Amino acid sequence: MTDPNAIQPSELDQLPDRDPEETAEWQASLDAVAKAAGPHRAAYLMRRTLERAEGNGIALPKLLETDYVNTIPTAAEPSAPGDEEMERKITAWNRWNAAAMVTRGSKHGVGGHIATFASAAWLYETGFNHFFKGKEADGSGDQLYIQGHASPGIYARAFLDGRLSEDHLDNFRRESGGHGLPSYPHPRRLPWLWEFPTVSMGLGPLSAIYQARFNRYLTHRGIKDVSASHVWAFLGDGEMDEPESTAALALASREGLDNLTFVINCNLQRLDGPVRANFKIVQELEAQFRGAGWNVVKSLWGSAWDELFQLDTTGALVRRLREVPDAQVQTYQTRDAAYIRQDFFGKDPALAEMAKLLSDDKILECFHLSRGGHEARKVYAAYKAAVEFKGAPTVILAQTVKGHTLGEGFASKNANHQMKKLTVDEFKSMRDLLELPISDAQFVDGVVPYGHPGTDSPEVRYLQERRAALGGPAPARRVHPVAPLPAPAEKAFAAFDKGSGTQNVATTMAFVRLIKDLVRDKDSGRRWVPIVPDEARTFGMESLFPSLGIYSPKGQTYEPVDRDQLMYYKEAKNGQILNEGITEAGSMADFIAASTSYATHGETMIPFYIFYSMFGWQRTADQMWQLGDQLGRGFLVGATAGRTTLTGEGLQHADGHSPVIAATNPAALTYDPAFAYEVAAIVKDGLRRMYGEAAPGEDQNVFYYLTVYNEPLPQPAKPAGTAVDEGIVKGLYRFNTAESAGVDVAAANAPRVQLLGSGTAIHWALKAQRLLAEEWGVAADVWSATSWSELRRDALEADAALLRGEERVPYVRQALQGAEGPVLAVSDYMRQVPDQIAQWVEQDYSSLGADGFGLSDTREAARRHFGVDAESVVVAALAQLARRGEVKATAVKEARAKYGL
Repeated sequence: MTDPNAIQPSELDQLPDRDPEETAEWQASLDAVAKAAGPHRAAYLMRRTLERAEGNGIALPKLLETDYVNTIPTAAEPSAPGDEEMERKITAWNRWNAAAMVTRGSKHGVGGHIATFASAAWLYETGFNHFFKGKEADGSGDQLYIQGHASPGIYARAFLDGRLSEDHLDNFRRESGGHGLPSYPHPRRLPWLWEFPTVSMGLGPLSAIYQARFNRYLTHRGIKDVSASHVWAFLGDGEMDEPESTAALALASREGLDNLTFVINCNLQRLDGPVRANFKIVQELEAQFRGAGWNVVKSLWGSAWDELFQLDTTGALVRRLREVPDAQVQTYQTRDAAYIRQDFFGKDPALAEMAKLLSDDKILECFHLSRGGHEARKVYAAYKAAVEFKGAPTVILAQTVKGHTLGEGFASKNANHQMKKLTVDEFKSMRDLLELPISDAQFVDGVVPYGHPGTDSPEVRYLQERRAALGGPAPARRVHPVAPLPAPAEKAFAAFDKGSGTQNVATTMAFVRLIKDLVRDKDSGRRWVPIVPDEARTFGMESLFPSLGIYSPKGQTYEPVDRDQLMYYKEAKNGQILNEGITEAGSMADFIAASTSYATHGETMIPFYIFYSMFGWQRTADQMWQLGDQLGRGFLVGATAGRTTLTGEGLQHADGHSPVIAATNPAALTYDPAFAYEVAAIVKDGLRRMYGEAAPGEDQNVFYYLTVYNEPLPQPAKPAGTAVDEGIVKGLYRFNTAESAGVDVAAANAPRVQLLGSGTAIHWALKAQRLLAEEWGVAADVWSATSWSELRRDALEADAALLRGEERVPYVRQALQGAEGPVLAVSDYMRQVPDQIAQWVEQDYSSLGADGFGLSDTREAARRHFGVDAESVVVAALAQLARRGEVKATAVKEARAKYGL
């Protein structure tokens, strides 16, 4: 493995050496120490020398930094293949159309971003022309994570190659008409083009790392050889402030993901101003990535700087570049040559002498235009170095100017992120700069025209030939025509129908037992991807360790401490389990990569990610939106769910709201099953819908969120009747009636109430059913509400149908039709969860829930505190009946006193 922290000789070649003989003597001394006393002594002396230098105020790069120069000097740059002039013309057309698209759209008030692509154009174009493999290439092609604000440039290229029309461009950010383009990379909105959503800052880089890792996982498990695929993530330097952007750097280097390249567009600006006004973001990122074990390639200066570096015989120029803060570099971009002579060169006598040899035009060319990220040859050299580097991922730090080629009104201005249009005069200046054949007459009524050289032009033919050579268009998303997965054997699901008898079984354990059977299925078992954030033992999953193995690219290089035990900790190169350590964000990134493998790689995988429910949706709900956007499929399982079920954990650890957050996601099907057979029925239907034969009109691009509990209780047998299966999936069915439950109701015409419970709360409802009958003469029917949000989704669709003139009754109303008495709903979550269906229930409706912060105590005490225990349900039911005059008003007061409420 090449050491990514080692300073390569090519870096030193660019620095001046006034006394090579003296340098050789120092090097010989170091060699002698290493030979006589060993490399550790040599390293010790070097560190002490560096400390002394720093203490004496001698300016040296830090151990993890190199000087502020290109990693690859001009003399070492490889020749780029292809026609550079043709590529310049193609890039010019794309720059023009990207700016035209946003400017034309601004008349409709829809906004857009111009400056980002203007700075990054060559970073993309060089990749599209020479590096990014399409879907017809080996493996699955490359995976491209496009910086969201650069989307106009990607659309402009798709327009040039014939994949988009002018009508598409004119509907940028106006999607409702049917021919619109989404503002950013949104696969759900444009599923044939975009693969990966990237605009939720920080999630793109995190997902790219886990995508590269999942590619290795597929290859090592023998699912598909995608070793030829490369993951490219295009990021902004300001985006690197997000903690998610750098959260998994160590994982990428630890596992040697040399199939991954980050390209960070260092235009030194974020939304409001400089990224590091008083510092240097490139140097900071270099140290951060080198420290994490990445290979770092800096492409900072364009070829115009070559003359300046040749004149730098004292090293003064390199020292000055290292000390100038980023905000001052931006200022040079906007000031004249006299200012630069005084402020940059005038700080050092040697530089002042150098400046005398430079014309004003040369100074302005260097400081206004010439950046490493703006020259195809520099970018090609960096990319080639990245794909050829082995043993570690690579980050390319490419310095650019935000708003490059858009004119003096844009370049490096703090406000350019919010600037959405160019004037006609600015467009004409841009046209002249880019040498585009667009006449003044084409600006009709002040509207900037789109530009296209013609479908049979040399530019378009060249573009298409380059893409054909690389395996087809890019970016592109393709859902391969794969056969639906065969349904697992029925016995895996039917095993739960008979219940557990007297054995106490938590629904978390029921889910794990189901998975154990499903992963053994001969057809689909190997497709399962179990994902755990270091809590497999919490969820009772350690028995899967020896049978499935925990994925590790190195296998198991040690003897586990528990090797003599039945359920020992087994790592394997072809391991099936992804145990990510304590990282919900990393586990979700795993889930996204696995859940979209059907499109990315044409290989259907079935991920389930089981997590502590409080730290799933709460921490990573933004990634769930990313998952929905990316059309992912799979099972999210919030274990140890509920606000009162996990004892002793307290305020922050008690989940009373994850179903509320989940209900906001249109792609999430949220279920709160009460019993083991419900868990089995939901998973069975989820496999059918997402991976099998979906019913007409069903969207397969959904994912399931199941909340399961760690409260061991007897699991009942599944009630008879097909309505139960339908009700479980749709969200509600009657579990029993007062009569079928065998409770003794004294009066034949006793008052009746309908108790709706979800998850563990149904056990409180069942106890309340008995208390109401035995102590208050009230008959109660108990219903299992497996999904409040699916009931609501169905009701909203019914409402929409009515507005279209169609007759449709919501399922919740159908199910409760004819049910006597008021309805009381209860769950282990805040009341907002069951209240989702309130407006569609014809009966009097009320709810109980665990609103407020959690607290540490026993389950019984916590439920009494929140007023959701069986006795509280009884009092609430009596209050409903008292308001209707069906029981005496004094009964409520008597019940409160009786139960000590």
